[in-house]
Amino acid sequence: MSVSDADGTAVPAVLEDPDAPLRLSFDGPLAVLTLASPPHNLFDDAMWQAWFAAVDWCEQNVPRALLIRAQGRVVSAGVDVRIFRDTPAEKVEEYWRRNLRIVQAVERLPCPTVFAAHALTLTAAFEIALACDFIVAVDGARFGLVERRVAFTPAMGGTQRLAERAGVSRARELVMTGRLYRASTLADWGVVNALFGAATFTDEAHAFASDLATGPTQAHVATKQVTREYLRGGVAAADAVLSAVVHRVSGTEDHRRAVEAFLAHGPDHQTEYLGR
Repeated sequence: MSVSDADGTAVPAVLEDPDAPLRLSFDGPLAVLTLASPPHNLFDDAMWQAWFAAVDWCEQNVPRALLIRAQGRVVSAGVDVRIFRDTPAEKVEEYWRRNLRIVQAVERLPCPTVFAAHALTLTAAFEIALACDFIVAVDGARFGLVERRVAFTPAMGGTQRLAERAGVSRARELVMTGRLYRASTLADWGVVNALFGAATFTDEAHAFASDLATGPTQAHVATKQVTREYLRGGVAAADAVLSAVVHRVSGTEDHRRAVEAFLAHGPDHQTEYLGR
């Protein structure tokens, strides 16, 4: 995969340095962010700064899909605990409000987003995963919001986003117990979308994201908008925007071409979607 996007847009140096804790690369229309700070992919100052650069880039150069993954034995052991010791009390609220913007930015991206977890995924990394449209994982991967161990609470929106996916009771259970939960359990809860085998996980996760990246991008964006309105205000809120949303999608090139291809070749047509 290259280190420049299909349009040749410059990638921030912090994200293409071979020693960067987070790297941005591309496979056609798919952007890939890889946590690459062994052995634990901790969220320390360098990782935070890389994430700020990454979400800024993605907001300004929206890909057709985004895959977030990790290198190493773990996805991430979470937040560097020294941050809790070293952040002055008067700076705590500002510090976590700023970091929460990473999760909010990922959540707002007008493209499909996939988080791929091959192993242990804790705290900040899990919270970013919960901001994505899809979480795919190895069956045995473990997840946790384990802030209890430092008498803290998830500060990047994990509690409420877990409640959104699995219900308030499950969110309280996971956060208050501080236990680790297997991906298979979270799949039963509706938190993890798909489980892949360990031997084929990298390829299957990439294929999952690539399928979204080469799909009808504007229709995917519409689905995200409608579901977000539903979460804000229920069926009535989603209904209120739906007509305008489908009107916009009806004018896209992909929709027009796909309709003609369907009429000519049936539902199994092989039309290439262009994302517009």
